[in-house]
Amino acid sequence: MTTLKSKLKEDLTTAMRARDELTASTLRLTLTAITKEEVSGKTSRELSDDEVRKVIAKEAKKRREAAEAFAQGGRTEQAERERAEGELLDAYLPKQLSDEELTAIVAQAVEEARSAGAEGPRAMGAVMKIVNPKVAGLAEGGRVAATVKKLLAG
Repeated sequence: MTTLKSKLKEDLTTAMRARDELTASTLRLTLTAITKEEVSGKTSRELSDDEVRKVIAKEAKKRREAAEAFAQGGRTEQAERERAEGELLDAYLPKQLSDEELTAIVAQAVEEARSAGAEGPRAMGAVMKIVNPKVAGLAEGGRVAATVKKLLAG
């Protein structure tokens, strides 16, 4: 069992003993998503820590989107719960890049792409190929794409 998955299980046990319903239910759903990912496909397999982080990131993103939807629908209590669950899951993920750090990485990638001959908005794919491996797990894809578009536009 990976170290991150075992930490999630330990934290679930601790939350259950402390009768922390929010943490317990959030971790239970996350562990279920991890198990579902492990058994999907033709053969079941053990996920690596990186793959577990991706599942956790996906679950955290679902919580943020749900919180937004509930807030727009006027269901503030449910939106607050979703935000709390998202923050709880964020604690298991690496710290996200700040806007300044992300802009610096993207600016460097834009320069690399331009030196390779890519220009204007069409260079988006070339820049994303350079940026994605550097920011994997440290910044959300939408944020990265928006920064790339902004810098390519000038």
